[in-house]
Amino acid sequence: MDSSVFVDDIQRASWLSEVFVFSLHSGQIKTQRDNKALICIQMGTMAELGSMGKFEEQQQANQIVLYRESAEEWLSHVHSLIPSVLHKAKTVPNFTGRWKTIISKIQQIPGCLSDLSSHPCFSKNKLCKEQLQSVAKTLNEAKELAELCSTDKYEGKLRMQSDLDALSGKLDLNLRDCMVLIKTGVLGEATLPLYISSSSETPKISSLKELLARLQIGHLESKHNALENLIRVMEEDEKMVMPLMGRGNVAALVQLLTGCTRIREKAVTLISVLAESGHCDEWLVSEGVLPPLVRLLESGSLEAKEKAAIAIQRLSITEENAREIAGQGGITPLIELCKTGDSVSQAASAAALKNVSGVAELRQLLGEEGMVRVSIHLLNNGILLGCREHMAQCLQNLSAASESLREEIVSEGGVPSLLAYIDGPLPQEPAVTALRNLIPSVNTETWVALNLLPRLAHVLMSGSLGAQQAAASAICRFGSSPEAKRLVGESGCVPAMVKLLESKSNGCREAAAQAIAGLVTEGRVRRELRKDGKSVTNLVMLLDSNPGNTAKKYAVAGLLGLAGSEKSKKVMVSYGAIGYLKKLSEMEVMGADKLLEKLERGKLRSFFHRR
Repeated sequence: MDSSVFVDDIQRASWLSEVFVFSLHSGQIKTQRDNKALICIQMGTMAELGSMGKFEEQQQANQIVLYRESAEEWLSHVHSLIPSVLHKAKTVPNFTGRWKTIISKIQQIPGCLSDLSSHPCFSKNKLCKEQLQSVAKTLNEAKELAELCSTDKYEGKLRMQSDLDALSGKLDLNLRDCMVLIKTGVLGEATLPLYISSSSETPKISSLKELLARLQIGHLESKHNALENLIRVMEEDEKMVMPLMGRGNVAALVQLLTGCTRIREKAVTLISVLAESGHCDEWLVSEGVLPPLVRLLESGSLEAKEKAAIAIQRLSITEENAREIAGQGGITPLIELCKTGDSVSQAASAAALKNVSGVAELRQLLGEEGMVRVSIHLLNNGILLGCREHMAQCLQNLSAASESLREEIVSEGGVPSLLAYIDGPLPQEPAVTALRNLIPSVNTETWVALNLLPRLAHVLMSGSLGAQQAAASAICRFGSSPEAKRLVGESGCVPAMVKLLESKSNGCREAAAQAIAGLVTEGRVRRELRKDGKSVTNLVMLLDSNPGNTAKKYAVAGLLGLAGSEKSKKVMVSYGAIGYLKKLSEMEVMGADKLLEKLERGKLRSFFHRR
């Protein structure tokens, strides 16, 4: 059977005098005529038809075709109801305060309906018709309650007060929904088809626009149904939904986060998808999504916590949002979810905390909340590799914050955990940088016992570019004493750093040159550098005066340390060091004049020696 409901003409003519009771909760519309018959009308397949016809119940109550009347006919019907309802309400002798409020709201309806009916899409959009049906239902309810109050046949004063308050709330909802339909563009969005290549897709787009519009109007049950359908559509074709998402739809979703439990969980599912897409970040935040997301982290179901963590992970990327998350008390529930959540929740929470730790002024607060211990635990035991990577970065940020946090990382066993983490086949930057930050907080003997230098040599040869740069920087920091420099010379790190001077990364070249410049004062290191045929040539290549070459001052210092050898000086001259140094001397690079003088003097002596 077609989804439209066909009714006998005689029945149709008498419907406007009936009392309508619409229950979206059950998905049924009940009409009572003369207390004799009950007709249940629903969209979908008729299961059975008799004198008391009943159709199969459908889940999508918001798609029910209620009656055949047009929007214009419903508008006329509502206008005809208002005077009689107002007359009844004004004559009620009881609950005068409540009825005065109700009357005031009913008197606002004609103006709203006038604005609504003047919209170009009024007759084309079934949302208008449904809104008028809802207003008619509320007015009929007001009329019934007015009659009950006038005859003193109601069931108790408190019950009637509750019913009147509920009626007042329904009128508020009717007025608000009218305003939403008029002012937010919902009617146009839900009516006008999108210009797309395939005309067969137009009904899908139109239905989707209507579904999005239903997030903004109607009661909570209607919105819940819209959420369920929208989640289903998103699972099937997310790319079709995203371009249609407007700010009003996003605002409606955010408001639903404060609804009942089942609505909150549906809303946060959609919000997590929106956040992951990156399409609506600014709208989500400006509409106030962060506070309710934090509340869900605190008290939601496991699934709601997971979705909230996923959304917060994405939104916490910006410093401003990270500060608000911390200000809303989000750090504690995120840490708790790291401890108790499943793999997805744990990884999302860890990523969010990593983002928060990127804000310098929040690091001490993270430490006070127990982030150090949690980070070390997850670095060792994180379910997903991504979770462990986030915690390595968190420790990198925390170790850069203060000496007290560095001491806590050391005392909680963070150093062995970080060293074990960089033993993998492709060491990454965060863990190596964290170790570099911790070098002054641990004595040399302990580092030697923990095999720091061989592990850094492994990073120099096998790590990512960022990890290699951090390793060279760590070696530079470690070699602050003659004894430490000697240990570096014995560790096998020097050849790896010489090779790093050839890196495509300017940062790697600079870090390696800086380390060599610091270590070259130690005899063993100096001898090893002279033995390596590429050390001098690689350093000379870094004398280029190009502004993008930030390693030149360290290259000068390194070459100065090697210039005591006549052989090394000859190599420098043969590779054009004098030409480079003249430019650097003009730029007043430290040490350039001194090295230039040494090379030119040596060149002159060599000339006279040949003569």
